[in-house]
Amino acid sequence: MDTVLLLFPADPLRPRRPDPHFAPEADAARAAGAPVALIDHDLLAAGGDPARAVAAVRTPGWAVYRGWMLSSDRYAALTEALAARDVHLWTTPERYRRAHELPGWYAALAAVTPASAWTAGSDRAAFDEARRALGPGPAVLRDHVKSAKHHWHEAAFVPDLADGAAAWRVATRLRELRQDDFAGGFVLRRFEPFTGAEVRTWWIGGRCVLAGAHPDTPEQPPEGGPDLSLPAAAVAALDLPFVTVDLARRTDGRWRVIELGDGQVSDRPASLDPAALIEALLAAAPTPASR
Repeated sequence: MDTVLLLFPADPLRPRRPDPHFAPEADAARAAGAPVALIDHDLLAAGGDPARAVAAVRTPGWAVYRGWMLSSDRYAALTEALAARDVHLWTTPERYRRAHELPGWYAALAAVTPASAWTAGSDRAAFDEARRALGPGPAVLRDHVKSAKHHWHEAAFVPDLADGAAAWRVATRLRELRQDDFAGGFVLRRFEPFTGAEVRTWWIGGRCVLAGAHPDTPEQPPEGGPDLSLPAAAVAALDLPFVTVDLARRTDGRWRVIELGDGQVSDRPASLDPAALIEALLAAAPTPASR
């Protein structure tokens, strides 16, 4: 029976093999009878010829990518190059951007995620406008896609947005660290105190199909599981085919959404069985016969 094509990044050193990080998922796909093809992620991400990056893809039909992160623009280039080969990604470029960048999903989840304000670009005046819009108090800084949380005190945490000079120093350091990967603009998020490890949940067609540990803490599964009743309707309303939603328990006991991301480029924690993820995708994704 026809099934969806799974695309993975090739190993840069052995391009006929999948990148080792995604090899367990590629093996699980083959074991389930799904076709697998490899793309040159490094070439694509660096702005190289998308047609060359997908030269090894020869199976037409619907496809799902599982690999390293791509900017929204490079994902659009990947989509176009694959379409020239009659391969159609389940997630369109517009939906990828909506899931991949915080401004695309924030409004739908505003009631269950920290209050946020953002800029388009890295201009100081726009940053100050966003800072004043959010109001005084502590905040967490990131760009439209990602933070520098491993540089918490120098490039992520803003103790008080009322101190414009200090806040701008954090923003400047974030911009330096992110370099060419800086995406969209600055995002300021109201700081909320959380307890315990984050939980990563996987949603396909607006329905949660898997929940477990976050990749940063793969051996810390959630105690009792997150409360998905509040975000469920909002995630479904976003009409995104494949996403992850990261949640954490606030110190008052309420579960809050930390992040929503496109599932194609969301990391799988080592503690999550690759076969479980692949089987969930194969059960829900469109097949060549349904085109």
